[in-house]
Amino acid sequence: MQLSVEISMYPLKDEYIPSIQGFIDRLNSYPELRVITNTMSTQVFGDYDLLMDILKREMRSAYEKHGRAIFVCKFIDGDLAPDTRDV
Repeated sequence: MQLSVEISMYPLKDEYIPSIQGFIDRLNSYPELRVITNTMSTQVFGDYDLLMDILKREMRSAYEKHGRAIFVCKFIDGDLAPDTRDV
C-alpha cells in the first residue's frame, strides 16, 4: 500500500530554519521515498509501512536533537505525487 503525507514542522524556538532543514535533509536521505519540498510544506510519498516507520524515527530524532516542535501532517492512501516528468 502506498501513502502520501504532507508535513510541516514548526520548531518552538527563534532559530527554527536549521531544525526544519535538518528534518527535510534526513527525509531526503532515504532513497525509497520521494520527497518534494516547497515554501509551505514537505510532501513525502512511499510504501505505507516504510514511510510511517521513517516518520516515527525522524520525528523522534528531531525532538531529541532540537527540542519542542509542532508537526502538522495530512495522510492519504495512495501515491499522489505529481508527475514532474513533463515539467
